[in-house]
Order: sequence, then C-alpha cells, then structure tokens
Amino acid sequence: MATATTANPHLADHSHDSDHGHHEDPFWRKYVFSTDHKMIGLQYGFTALFFLAFGFYLMLCMRWSIAYPGVQLPWYLRLFLVDRFVSDGVMNGSLYNMFGAMHGTIMVFLGIVPLGFAAFGNYVTPLQIGAIDMAFPRLNMASFWCFFIGGLMMLGSFFMPSGAAQVGWTNYSPLATTAQLDYPNVFWTGQTMWLSAMVFIITSSLLGAVNFIATIINLRAKGLTWMRLPFFVWAMMVTGFLLLLAFPPLEVAAIMQLMDRLAFSSFFVPEGLVVNGARFDVSGGGSPLLYQHLFWFLGHPEVYVLLLPAIAIVAEVIPANTRKPLWGYRSMVYGVLVLGFLSFIVGAHHMYMTGMGAWVSAFFQTTTVLISVPSVILLTCLLISLWGGSIRFTPPMLWATAFLPMFGIGGLTGLPLAFNLIDLHLHDTYYVIGHFHYVVAPGVIFGLFAGLYHWYPNWTGRMLNGFLAHLHFWPSLIAMNVLFAPMMVQGVAGFHRRWYDGGQSFPLTTDKVLFEANGFISNLFANGELITIRDLNILMTFGAMMLAVAQLPFIINFFGSLVFGKKITSDNPWGATTLEWATPTPPPHGNFTFEPVADKGPYEYSVPGADRDFTPQWIEPAEEGRPVEEPVKV
Repeated sequence: MATATTANPHLADHSHDSDHGHHEDPFWRKYVFSTDHKMIGLQYGFTALFFLAFGFYLMLCMRWSIAYPGVQLPWYLRLFLVDRFVSDGVMNGSLYNMFGAMHGTIMVFLGIVPLGFAAFGNYVTPLQIGAIDMAFPRLNMASFWCFFIGGLMMLGSFFMPSGAAQVGWTNYSPLATTAQLDYPNVFWTGQTMWLSAMVFIITSSLLGAVNFIATIINLRAKGLTWMRLPFFVWAMMVTGFLLLLAFPPLEVAAIMQLMDRLAFSSFFVPEGLVVNGARFDVSGGGSPLLYQHLFWFLGHPEVYVLLLPAIAIVAEVIPANTRKPLWGYRSMVYGVLVLGFLSFIVGAHHMYMTGMGAWVSAFFQTTTVLISVPSVILLTCLLISLWGGSIRFTPPMLWATAFLPMFGIGGLTGLPLAFNLIDLHLHDTYYVIGHFHYVVAPGVIFGLFAGLYHWYPNWTGRMLNGFLAHLHFWPSLIAMNVLFAPMMVQGVAGFHRRWYDGGQSFPLTTDKVLFEANGFISNLFANGELITIRDLNILMTFGAMMLAVAQLPFIINFFGSLVFGKKITSDNPWGATTLEWATPTPPPHGNFTFEPVADKGPYEYSVPGADRDFTPQWIEPAEEGRPVEEPVKV
C-alpha cells in the first residue's frame, strides 16, 4: 500500500509563536495537568518507578516469609504495612496471599507496562517520528490521570478494613466473587476495589493505545516512510494494537465480576456453590471458565505488551553502541507483526489444567511453539547486530547486552510449558515463576534500564555517573540470577508457588536432598551439612535483598545527576541517527527548531565514504536544499 507521510501541520504555528515568545504555562498546567507528551511521559515514568519499588517491597516481605517461616520480619520490612495486619510481625497465609496478589498486579499493570509503553513510548515516539506532540494531547493527559486514579485505588485498598485483594493477580472466580463478602459494606473491600481500579487502569491503556496508533500513522515527518521508521516506533504501534484489542475483554470481565459481587448476578458463579459450609445464595448458572478465557485473552498479549518496549529499546541502544546498522531490520519488523498476531491465539496454554480436549490442547500447543519463531528472529537479529561491531560498553549497552541472554533463558524455559503433558507436572510450581520472571525481571527490566541510561541525557542535558552505573549493573545482574535460577530447580522438584511457609508443611517434597552432606558444595556453603530443596529459599531471599541494595546506586545516580551530572557538550551525545537526537537537549516546547525531513533509514552507521561513523536520518538545516526522496511503496 502507499505510505503517505504527513508534514507537521502545527510546526509553522509553533515557529510563529516562538518569534513572539512562547507563553509560559502556570505550574499546575505545565507539570500537573500537562498536555505535553514529554511531561506526560515523565509523569508515567516517575509514577511507574514508585509502583515498581512498592511491588518490590511486597516481594521482599514474601521472600522473608518463605525463607524464615514463623520468624518476625526485620524492622525495615515492617515499617510500611505488615504491622497493620499482624501484631507480632510474622507473616501468615492470609497476608502472604494479599501481598502476592498485589505484587503481581502492581508490577504488571502499574509498573512495567506504564514504564515501558506509556513512559518511554510517550517521551520517545513523537520525537522519533518528527512530531511536535501526540495526535490527541488532551486524551493523553486523560490517559495518565485514569492510570493515576487506578493506582491510588489499588494503594488505598490496603487501608480498607478487609485489606487488599487476596486471591491472586489473576483474580479468578468464583473465589474472587465470594471473597470478603462478610464485611458490612462489600463495596469498601479490597477485592471490590481491585476490580474498580482495573476499570480505570484498562481505560487508561485504551486511551493511550488509540493515541499511539493515530500518532504513528498520521504525524510522521516528511520522508519518514514505513520502512524508515525506527524499530522502536514499530514496536510501539504493535503494542498499541495489542492493548486496543486485548484489554476490552478484561475490562468487560472486571465489570461483570463487579456485578457478581455487588448486584448478585451470576456471570462467573456456578450453581450449587458452597461457601464457608453454606450454600451460596445466588441464582447460579455462570461459568468460572468464562472469566479465565477473558483474562487470558488479554494475559498472553500482555506478556508482549511488557516485552516489546524492552526489545525496542535494546534495538535502539545496540546500533548506537556497535556503530553498525541493525541487522535484519525488515525481518524484525515482519517478526514483530507476526508476534502480535500469534499472541492472541496462545492464551489457553495457561488453562491446560481445566480439562480441555485433546484437539483444542493440540491447537494451543502448536501455536505456542509457533510464537517462539518470531521471538527467536528478534533475538537472533539483535545478537548478529553485535557481530563485527566496534562495541562501546557504555552503561546503556551493558544493560542491553545483558538483556539478550536473560531473555533467552526466559524464552527457552517457557518452551517445555507449551506441552500439556509437561505442564501437568510443572503447573503452579516455581518453575513457572522462574520462567516468567526471567522474561520480565532480568529480561524486560534490563531493557528498561538500558532506556533510562540511554535517553537520560536527552531529558536532562546531563550524563549519569559511569561509576555508579557499573555499581548498579553488576550486582543487579548477579542478584537477579541468584534470585531466579534456583526457582527452576525447585519447580522441577515439585515446589508449589503458593506455600507461604516455604514448604515447611510439605516435607516429602521440600526435604528432598539437593547436595549430600560433606560434599564439595555442602562444605563450601553449608559447613558440610545436608542441603535440601527448601534450603534454596534462603539463597533466593539473599539474592532478593542483594537486588534491593543494588538499586541504591541507581537512585543516588538518577536524582543526583539532575544537579551534579556532567553536562553534555552535544545534543547527540551517543552519535545516534534517529530523529529524537535532532532536537535541542532537553527538547523545548514543540520539540524541533526546524521542520524535520527524513531522507534515509534509521540506522545508517559506518557508511562507506562518510566523513563520520554515523549519518543522521534527517536532513540537517544547512542541507535543506537537497531533494527528498518520494515515499516508497511497501
């Protein structure tokens, strides 16, 4: 199809305004209810980082309970919430369930998705396509505030009489429908508030998705044809379509479950349900499996909503630090499109235990194996892009290169779970937890850290401290593997994911011998004593604590560099080729001081005969007399 590109329709008006001095907005308009895509991206970013830190705190409390069951949590973990629910500072099963449910919810819906898609996407996408803002700035502002309200509701649920939601981050019916119904006001319970908050969070994602798609299609600069778009922009558009198509079923499911709780409907409540020893007084006839189908229709596209922004960031960082083009650019574009399509027809592999028939099971096994193909294409292209490059191991490059093997481990450990025969053994074990967290923790989060280090100079005009960056990276890399690798071993041994006491109540499984007494490993780490599967809990909790400490240099670096960071001497400190580096640094209102025109691809590094090792894809203002190529057909 023809790829008509659009010149910036407001750039002339912006230039006219700049001639007469741009009107300075009041504080509340500039920093609170802003319609500037850069400020909204920063709002999303800071809010998401806060939620990631809070979700991480919940995980530390859970890991302590698993490693040291019945032992009082240390004071620094009891500071916030624990003493509100238990008087002795010891986590019980109910509190563990609450923290587990909210850890998953907060990390996925309030942490990683807002940071990857909303924060980086909002800040970078308009800059990379040469636009002055998103297509619908006010819609963009509304998207953030819907997200913010949903986040406050999630946090507020901890302070309700019932506490927060307790039935897992998936919120399965009928347990979720019947939980916390013994409180006088069912609306003011954490379980109900979880559903209400999800409606706001999903609405926020839908508003953002529409905005991204419209912006990328309509506001590209002159000459910026489809195959000249940076891979980051392609990934943002595919992610937008995933959100737009996959989130509505979950929003509908949340509203239906709200009706089951508040209006005594029975969308997901079966007939003859017994709750607390008594027949549940409801009409019945609903299907709990219907909720699972609606949830996982979102749930697996959601994995790629988490993952694609990180892959896209790595695809920007690697060419800039190898000084060579991104290998297989077109293959990556087609791969991410196929990945987006296939993600909608694999979700039921989470439901093998529901008793689906052999033919349906075979279909989802096949699609699950197929979806690994475009994933491998993306990873292979990124790996080959390193070959023969003049690699600069800058801080963002450290995170980008570490992302590759970590994501590879996460992907490879997922392949066995594609087969229902193996899933019967591994379902709900720590193997699943380890697989998923290798994808989203050392995988996705490493990619997001690469982006933070890469675009920090564009946002602030200053560089992050290199020593503190290394002090952040290396302990984080080690701690991530200490935390998640043992989960694979425990999972294969049958260690269940929901044992709040670390398996103490199930000795037949957890007391299996891992290393015999007086062996080499036992002598090295346990004074010659026997090491069991359960003992790995202590190792993993140590890794979690180490990971928490490793984030302190980043926090100091991130905020300290705002004031003390070395000022950049060029608006393009990495010598990159994409359009976000054509702006002044930091980008002003309207972003560009000239009308950006693209006349080449996004990754023109080390071009033979060029006078430097990078050739920006935009025409420099001094070169505006050069002809612009007509849009090509793809």
